[in-house]
Amino acid sequence: MAYGSRQPGQGLRRLGQKKASSQDLEVTYIMKQNNNSKSRPTCRIVRAGNEFIGKQGLVYAPGISAESVGARGIHLQIVTIPPGGRAKAHKHEAHETAIYVLSGESGVWHGERLEGHLFVRAGDFLYIPADMPHLPYNPSDTENCIAVIARTDPNEQESVVLLPEVDRIHPAAER
Repeated sequence: MAYGSRQPGQGLRRLGQKKASSQDLEVTYIMKQNNNSKSRPTCRIVRAGNEFIGKQGLVYAPGISAESVGARGIHLQIVTIPPGGRAKAHKHEAHETAIYVLSGESGVWHGERLEGHLFVRAGDFLYIPADMPHLPYNPSDTENCIAVIARTDPNEQESVVLLPEVDRIHPAAER
């Protein structure tokens, strides 16, 4: 096979072969993926999926997951807590959570009886250990709280355990 010369920043092409369009590359990539379902995982770009309401009662836009890319140990998504909104008290069985707040702020009750309390604001990171009961809420009357969530559960909703017995401790998530 003869290949053309390569300029810096250009890939190699066969002589006489025209450059593939991004649509051609996407179709080729999808075909290759479908034909090699047992192949090694590779890098992927994923757009946020359709929003859904999780067991916790909040709106999520899934990104990286077992379903979207075949992830085996991580889930990444965006959560939106509307003004005055709150989740149901819950924990993630055997899975750690890391959160980065993009905009707004959230109060978070945490602990076995939701005795601890934190405030996270835009630019803050929050770590929640595995099996830690927590109840996030948005204290604002006007602004959404939007955050990126990473969890060690590639199936996200499977590890959610609702805790109605502690949910009643903070029924209106005090502001």
